[in-house]
Amino acid sequence: MIVSLDVGTSKVTALIGEIMPDGELSVIGVGMTSSRGMDKGGVNDLNLVVQSIQRAVNEAELMADCRASSVYLNISGRHISCQNENGMVPINDVEVTQDDVESVIHAAKSVPIAQERRILHVLPQEFVIDSQESIKSPVGMSGVRMESRVHIITCANDMAKNIVKAVERCGLQVESLVFSALASSHAVLTDDEKELGVALVDMGGGTIDISIFSGGVLRHTAVIPVAGNQVTNDIAKIFRTPLSHAEDIKVQYACALRQMVSMEDTIEVPSVGGRPARAMSRHTLAEVVEPRYQELFELVRDEIEKSGLDEQIAAGVVLTGGTSKMEGAVEFAEEVFQMPVRLGTPLGVKGLADYVDDAIHATSVGLLRFGQLELAEQERERSRHQQSRWWERMKSWFRGEF
Repeated sequence: MIVSLDVGTSKVTALIGEIMPDGELSVIGVGMTSSRGMDKGGVNDLNLVVQSIQRAVNEAELMADCRASSVYLNISGRHISCQNENGMVPINDVEVTQDDVESVIHAAKSVPIAQERRILHVLPQEFVIDSQESIKSPVGMSGVRMESRVHIITCANDMAKNIVKAVERCGLQVESLVFSALASSHAVLTDDEKELGVALVDMGGGTIDISIFSGGVLRHTAVIPVAGNQVTNDIAKIFRTPLSHAEDIKVQYACALRQMVSMEDTIEVPSVGGRPARAMSRHTLAEVVEPRYQELFELVRDEIEKSGLDEQIAAGVVLTGGTSKMEGAVEFAEEVFQMPVRLGTPLGVKGLADYVDDAIHATSVGLLRFGQLELAEQERERSRHQQSRWWERMKSWFRGEF
């Protein structure tokens, strides 16, 4: 069993997944509740966050008929930053062993990091042995020295502590803390896209999380602290309607491109303070929403250009997350980015696929996949450890015999 917990600015989702005998992932429990006490990916009211998490987890446990003890948790916010680093070690034996790989990655991540920050992920990009570059898997190759290039994602220690504290107060243990856009990439991107070069843009309620892949590995990550809630606020202010109604209007009637909406369509807008509802044109709503989406997409485009990888993303952009689902968003994004854009939904999910086959569940399904990969890695580590112990025992037996 793997449990994932996606604590976002607008919703909290808990998924319970089961690894089938054939290695496939099957979702057997889903719990979803609106998020309270979160702002732009960070905690601003611990008790409210605890209540939201508890509600979502209870719902998922009820559906799956089991108890959750540990979860894979996401983290986002403007405090997330990334850097690419290099490390180098001499190769001890004739050929590269797994221990050499671990020590070269350790050398690369041993860069000084500010005291108030912690490392979330160290992701190897490629290895260089002597003068041979772009090696993906160096184990077993011969050489004198090996160099590794890694992508390091860091976050603010306090922010991580607060969100972990909220989960622990629900009696759950945090198995791993995962950057949201990295989790989403496990759910919605194909290997071909990662190889060709792709930008994943996860548009949530409070943040837009970006991860850029090229040559099959992660090259750049970033968080933009504005997203779908800005659109809701605009609708609430301009149409003078409560925020909850503004959110409903946005989800049901809004369109990101005004030319896709006919002038005749009208919608009913509830008023504040007991005043009667008003009828408004849907085209007027699109005129409010379009400039905000343009601003969001331009911020993303600037971030991609700033990374210097805009020439390397031949597969284009994949939008995911709740804010990307709006009618006209993909077409508008193609205009702004001048490259192919598609809407990313979780791929190859078994079990409760109807529930989770939606862009809003990209992060929570991705966290399950991340957990699945981590468990497989631990299993490999265990069998490697057992093999080396067996080999040592054989050698000592031989020494004793002869």
